[in-house]
Amino acid sequence: MTFSSRQDALAIQNEMPWEAREKPETLYQMLRATADAFPDRPAISYQLLSGPQDKAVTLTWQQFHDQCCQAANLFRSLKIGEGDVVGLVLPNTIETAVATIGAAIAGIVNPINPLLEPEQISAILRETGAKVVVTLKAFPKTDIAQKTAEAVRHAPSVHTVLEIDLNRYLTPPKSWIVPLVRPKNPVQHHADARDFNKGMAAQPKSLSFADSTGDRVAAYFHTGGTTGMPKVAQHRYSGIVYNGWLGHTLLFTEEDNVMCPLPLFHVFACHVILMACIKSGAHVVLPTPAGYRGEGVFDNFWKLCERWKITFVITVPTAVSALMQRKVDADLSTVKNAFSGSAPMPLELFNRFETATGITVIEGYGLTEATCLVSCNPPEGEKKVGSVGVPFPYTDVRIIKETPHGPVDCAVDEVGEICISNPGVYAGNTYTETDKNKSLYHYDEYLRTGDLGRLDPDGYLWITGRAKDLIIRGGHNIDPAEIEEALMAHPDVAMAGAIGQPDAHAGEIPCAYVELVNGGTATGKELLEHCKLHVHERAALPKYIEVLPELPKTAVGKVFKPELRKLAIARVYNAALEEAGIAARVTSVVDDRKRGLVARLSREGTVDEEATGHVLGQFTRPWEWAE
Repeated sequence: MTFSSRQDALAIQNEMPWEAREKPETLYQMLRATADAFPDRPAISYQLLSGPQDKAVTLTWQQFHDQCCQAANLFRSLKIGEGDVVGLVLPNTIETAVATIGAAIAGIVNPINPLLEPEQISAILRETGAKVVVTLKAFPKTDIAQKTAEAVRHAPSVHTVLEIDLNRYLTPPKSWIVPLVRPKNPVQHHADARDFNKGMAAQPKSLSFADSTGDRVAAYFHTGGTTGMPKVAQHRYSGIVYNGWLGHTLLFTEEDNVMCPLPLFHVFACHVILMACIKSGAHVVLPTPAGYRGEGVFDNFWKLCERWKITFVITVPTAVSALMQRKVDADLSTVKNAFSGSAPMPLELFNRFETATGITVIEGYGLTEATCLVSCNPPEGEKKVGSVGVPFPYTDVRIIKETPHGPVDCAVDEVGEICISNPGVYAGNTYTETDKNKSLYHYDEYLRTGDLGRLDPDGYLWITGRAKDLIIRGGHNIDPAEIEEALMAHPDVAMAGAIGQPDAHAGEIPCAYVELVNGGTATGKELLEHCKLHVHERAALPKYIEVLPELPKTAVGKVFKPELRKLAIARVYNAALEEAGIAARVTSVVDDRKRGLVARLSREGTVDEEATGHVLGQFTRPWEWAE
């Protein structure tokens, strides 16, 4: 079915009714149908190491089906019912995909970012009431096992920890060495520890229990979390299958090979890619546990695409920026498209990538709270660079603004908050914490995304900023995207993040942090001069620009602005304290659930408390003494 415009999306909606609307399909039914249709075709491949000749493990669709059933049966044997939670604290592996599907069939799967700190992991486990946790066995160069053990100590509902040993993916002599250098895990917890693969192998290869009879919550995914602990979103079979249906209908067939170096604990890789492959029969390739972050992945990326005869590359703008610093050194004749999400791609980077690779970029938009997909630039139609395309079939996007008389729909090209309704939106129950769902919807069904955007006359969606990312300078709203786009036009800049830094007069003023391309030599002072020519709004001119070795990023490559805000608060407050001659210094900036970012001070001598309060009282962000 052609998908080249918003009209095509509506035509697909009319001509190809999404089956889950009338009779919700379960995840197991979707998996079973594909295993029956393509039992011997490859389903999933995985490399522990990134070399184009390194050992890889591949499962066919029949093998993947069988292992998912074994995992589901294992979870049921551990008293996991449809309403019980299995937490996964894992990097990418074959077992991660198997455990994800098995847990969602048996109960509720809760993938957790293993890069989080133990206290955040334990908070999520407590919030979801997880009973079983699947994680790594202690392994060289990773502390996931140790962090998970510490987290489980503070999650009393967890009764079993299932461990996966990555050593099976290595070949001698490396596989012989691991047992000799395997780190000890000194953290003790109350849960029973078992081997995941051994437990799975003892289970039958078909479901030993009746599949669910209808729609239900099958997954919990935590959000990135801008302050405090991450929120947990609920996903139903209907939303999960809808994302798989979209991928099959509009993107993939069983002939496709999909390179996905993004983490399965994120909705982009899990719901958009893995579920779409399950629905379509496409083959997904996962390179290394850490994906794009894995050792050698960027350097070997094009050769890996050649090895696996990749047709679709899954990426994000930060990864594209890194890839553009490497030579295209392989045969990419099979690669048709690169599907990019997480953030709009700067025009210069978009053009640079397409010119260097000959690969067509498809930009998409989605969010955890909507299970994932919302829109994309149509693969066979006009691609408006900088937009996130047109809404998918069965997705209704409205741009809404608040007025004294209530919410009002915006006119064409008028900026407001992006609000969406589709099968992935669990209206009224988006988050597990009931209080978090208050004021989250317009008209009881349209999810308020917090993103600012507009719909153009052709129905294309443009993201113009994030409501809480706006820099408010003396009451004047500044979109950080304007500053970031200007900085990205500089040839030395690989990535930029603009935020508001505290200001005693204006509340906050613009500043920016940048990461340079390899070999880049631009300084903050030079980039400030560059902005004077390229930032067209005087109020948006950055007051300060700093070059960092690397910008902090989320697991899927977005610039993590809360960390930049912490840097700015510490820098500005310390400068004010030094100028006033006060012997104190900001040693950390922490997230407080009620107050947001709070600066913590340490004394470096005798301190005048009243004077300190006067100096820092000029700023809006709170502070406290560390001791």
